[in-house]
Amino acid sequence: MTTSVDDETEGLDYASLRRDLTRAVARLCPTWLADLRDDLVQAAVMRVMRIAGQPAGEGTRPLSASYLYRIAHSVLVDELRRRNRRRETDLDETADSIPATATPDPEREAASREIARGVRDCLQSLTRDRRLAVTLHLQGHSVGDAARILDWAPKRTENLVYRGLADLRTCLAAKGLRP
Repeated sequence: MTTSVDDETEGLDYASLRRDLTRAVARLCPTWLADLRDDLVQAAVMRVMRIAGQPAGEGTRPLSASYLYRIAHSVLVDELRRRNRRRETDLDETADSIPATATPDPEREAASREIARGVRDCLQSLTRDRRLAVTLHLQGHSVGDAARILDWAPKRTENLVYRGLADLRTCLAAKGLRP
């Protein structure tokens, strides 16, 4: 006789499961991730449902408090790794860390425009592959991310990034600009 996933998960008490996972996530979650607690709880519930829906004998476990705590921990670690890969920053934190000036400094703005123009000109002088690799690097992508985006070997991408950056520095220095 075959059983469906609904039959396997039918015996779960979702209200108590969600309450227990909410408590575990609240205990583990740092305050700077407080706005994501509901999402983390939902991800943990989905993980429990997926595990509970597995046929018997394929790694099913009783849903003890320590097991739910481990699932909440795993979901939190996955979220932290995802954020670290994407290098997310909160816009409010960024705005608070940048000192606000009453009036913009015209000299600084002119220097910034000149450097930006120089970087654009120097990027255009690079070979296409180096330009693509360096542009992704300057946008904040890691070498591994750039390799995946460009569908290149990681070592090739790494060489193109570092050689391109050296070329960019040389070009900027020739223009009298310091990166």
